[in-house]
Amino acid sequence: MKKLFINNSLGLVRKYYPEYSEEKIAEIEYGLLSIYLTVTKLIVISIIAFLLDIFIESLIFTILYNIIRTPSFGLHATKSWICLLSSAIIFISMPYLCKYIIIPKIVLFIFGTIGIFFIYKNSPADTEKRPIINKQRRMAFKIISTVIAITMVVIALLINNYFISNSLIAVILIQSFIISPFAYELFHLPYDNYKNYINNYLTSV
Repeated sequence: MKKLFINNSLGLVRKYYPEYSEEKIAEIEYGLLSIYLTVTKLIVISIIAFLLDIFIESLIFTILYNIIRTPSFGLHATKSWICLLSSAIIFISMPYLCKYIIIPKIVLFIFGTIGIFFIYKNSPADTEKRPIINKQRRMAFKIISTVIAITMVVIALLINNYFISNSLIAVILIQSFIISPFAYELFHLPYDNYKNYINNYLTSV
């Protein structure tokens, strides 16, 4: 199904835009693959969440997670089944736990503070295919990520909704792991890809 979708889509692109280079086609193929994986993943997770009666919680958790992930980036799974499995664990099990577990505010504060530290330390964490070369952009993403993390912790400590409080701290901790050198090493992925890009560029000059 995946190959059929991508091949048919690329066929249409080549038909209507014959002037596109192979490099441009490769970029479009990468985008199509991302769209396919995202849509299929959302469908599977939504069905499971609906059956477990946590559809709204899963949706809220997903939105909160993407708020912190967007500026801090992080690794991507190398295989679609790994992406689906890890996403199911994050967006099904975590909302379920956040819905039913009551965590003291002092514990949320401690975990939140730890999360803020690692968000500041390691964000943004780029990928091999999308290295963040520009130094100013990296600094901007770091500042935005840190401000978002701090805001999330403050909100988690002020509101009385246990699910939201738990979810805000949970997404920070998850993202702290996703952008950490340890996570990249665990999945055998290169870290600090912008450095490799710059070093390769300097070598070729």
